[in-house]
Amino acid sequence: MNRNKLYSFLAIAFAAGYGWLGYQLLSAAQHSHGPTVCLIKNVTGVPCPSCGTTRAVVSIAYGDFGGAFFSNPLGFVVALGLLVGPAWLLYDVISSKSTLWISYQQFEIWLKNPVRAIPLAVLVLINWFWNIYKGI
Repeated sequence: MNRNKLYSFLAIAFAAGYGWLGYQLLSAAQHSHGPTVCLIKNVTGVPCPSCGTTRAVVSIAYGDFGGAFFSNPLGFVVALGLLVGPAWLLYDVISSKSTLWISYQQFEIWLKNPVRAIPLAVLVLINWFWNIYKGI
């Protein structure tokens, strides 16, 4: 993937993320739950590791950090990404820099080390088992 493809992908992902978050915030304000879009859960009935992330981000938006953690701890990572990512992307585009692209490449190299990748994968598996246990 080159810089322009990454930036285009991220711009679309951030727009979709904020659109979905806005929809969910409106649903929460009306005390209704939006549809479940998780393909894994819809097909198998078993939640995926990221099930509950949207609820966690909505909880964070309302200041309910305990509820966010219970919904899915990955929501904190997603919320941070939704806050920092678009600003970083916009900064690079306006200033014609590639700081996000360079950081992305460095993170890819960092993550290829099994000493780092395996513990992260184990954390995701633990989160998945916790989602199944909670019955999300």
